[in-house]
Amino acid sequence: MKSLHLNKGRESSLLRRHPWIFSGAIQRVAGKPQAGETISVIDASGKAIASAAYSPSSQIRARVWSFDTEEAIDEAFFKRRLEAAIKRRKRLLDDPQRSGCRIVYAESDELPGLIVDRYGDYLVCQFFFVGVEAWKSVIVSLLKDLFPCKGIYERSDAAVRSREGLEPMQGVLWGEEPPEIVQINEHGRLYGLSIAHGHKTGFYLDQFDNREIVRKLCEGKSVLNCFAYTGGFGVAALQGGATHVVNVDSSGSALEFARGNFARNGFNEEQYELITANVFDLLREYKSQGRVFEVIVLDPPKFAETKAQFKKAARAYKDIALQASALLSPGGLLVSFSCSGAIDLPLFQKITADAVLDAGRTGQIIHYLHQAQDHPVGLPFPESLYLKGLVSILD
Repeated sequence: MKSLHLNKGRESSLLRRHPWIFSGAIQRVAGKPQAGETISVIDASGKAIASAAYSPSSQIRARVWSFDTEEAIDEAFFKRRLEAAIKRRKRLLDDPQRSGCRIVYAESDELPGLIVDRYGDYLVCQFFFVGVEAWKSVIVSLLKDLFPCKGIYERSDAAVRSREGLEPMQGVLWGEEPPEIVQINEHGRLYGLSIAHGHKTGFYLDQFDNREIVRKLCEGKSVLNCFAYTGGFGVAALQGGATHVVNVDSSGSALEFARGNFARNGFNEEQYELITANVFDLLREYKSQGRVFEVIVLDPPKFAETKAQFKKAARAYKDIALQASALLSPGGLLVSFSCSGAIDLPLFQKITADAVLDAGRTGQIIHYLHQAQDHPVGLPFPESLYLKGLVSILD
């Protein structure tokens, strides 16, 4: 087998079962492996310590398949890993109130770069690593047998593929093409989504638990739902008894999906508003108008793709939290999120605290929020924790 040899002392993270090998850790690569090819990882003493897939275009030069150097990386290997991922989620997948669920979460399920989401009768895959790209046909064949479905669709169209030297890919991998709108059930809430055109794989499954928390907090309250997308938190708020929900997003097409989701759940147009606007601008406009809300949800897109962008992202998170804090009534709830991996929870809390203080308010955190159970965090892989949130009550 071709091999990757580490510099002295650079095996420590691998001994802790972290699956990434960065280019700076490598002393040499023997045998000229091809992109995606399985290679042996050798420490400075000459001992084989893992099997990994090689990625010559990425700063993450290899990702570990197995720390058992005797384990063959073949179809049986991928079957075992997929079966294990599905088994871990059996309780979630059997829940009739949860027809949308992540089945495979990349490194957390020991399948680096592979995402598989279930939406009712359809599976949606993302192949973000050249290693899983090389095994795509095998993985798809296994999935259709292990998880009966009508079709398997690919949404490998995120920019991250370019770092692996891969082109964006989208389309049917097996079976039927999904309909334009697929409906899922979430705790009795019905959401329509577009597998082909929606964000990520079609919906924000990672907010499953947090939408339920918001539902429980909104009875009898007025709600401002910022970065509303297709109305996930807005529908949950009305289901929980909110008096009125204002939903704001820069995408008019996303808000039209939201309109359909409110209708699916039996809500009439007097109970909600859909406003196509820049959230940063609208928050300032509402402040000048003296608008007040009892709950404000801030669920923005990723402001920082890399650590180099974290200062710009921190300013953006502070800005929206500052403006939102000025719009909350005494005792109001600020529900704020960051999905930027470069912004960890302590920093996000500090940014929020500074924003609230600058708004002339004080507050306490009553809930820490994170991604849903089907997006588990690998114990040796803290990078898999990306979504963090706070529910703060402001005086």
